[in-house]
Amino acid sequence: MTDAAPATPAERYAVFRERRALAAVQPQGPLALVNTQWVADEQTVWGVPGRWAPAPVGTSGLLVTAEAAEGIHVDGSLVDGTVLVRGKDDPNPSAIVFSEHTTGFVIAGDDGLYALRVWDAKSEGIENFGGIDAFDYAPEWVVTGTFREIEGGTVVGFEHLKDDGKTRGEVVPGEIRFTHDGVEYDIAAFKSGRALQLVFADATNGDDTYSVGRFLFLAPNPDGSITLDFNTAILPPCAFSYAFNCPLPPKQNRFPFRVEAGEKNVLAEDGSLLH
Repeated sequence: MTDAAPATPAERYAVFRERRALAAVQPQGPLALVNTQWVADEQTVWGVPGRWAPAPVGTSGLLVTAEAAEGIHVDGSLVDGTVLVRGKDDPNPSAIVFSEHTTGFVIAGDDGLYALRVWDAKSEGIENFGGIDAFDYAPEWVVTGTFREIEGGTVVGFEHLKDDGKTRGEVVPGEIRFTHDGVEYDIAAFKSGRALQLVFADATNGDDTYSVGRFLFLAPNPDGSITLDFNTAILPPCAFSYAFNCPLPPKQNRFPFRVEAGEKNVLAEDGSLLH
């Protein structure tokens, strides 16, 4: 028995596209997010039961107060009274179940506030989802650049879609440079787990692709090079749900040319834009 021949780049791209479409409709995939509500004082949260309030200062998460009849489960236990819901910044974050198809968790903000995120596995977005439109595989958009590490990194301010022009500092661990049509570009990618995340815009935005921009995840190579495979450029979460707040491309990541590779838009079943 002989081993199967290695998949071609185009075949690997087809698998990547299938996995992206499947991930979009998961119970806590981007199409399932129906609300992100920041909690500064005791309040209700749209779409779910209970009353929500900030936790004591220095404690991760939110407090929820509910009666057993409201059916909220936190970490597998029915809430009957007041319970701490630990945030995602806690080593052991809490999981919330509101119903068979509605779940939640708590996220932390840069200003010390926490928000409840509500996910609905039967959301309108999931019910109407037709697919993620994308360019055909384009080998010419697999670009090799250079990466130079900056000791300790440098902080670059990134605006976010819903932050009214305010910036949030993100650590950029090194300089990335690549050349296109004889012009060198120096771009900023910030740390995202073990990878680097490039938030970029190009001349297709608002025409063939989502107007806000796209993401590309990168990793430096041992020889000091870095591969920018724009075929794996993906739509930001805010292209799937208005309940996300996505980073915007900084000035140096706004390309004057068209990147005709990667994802374009989220489509409804009838082929129109989902939102």
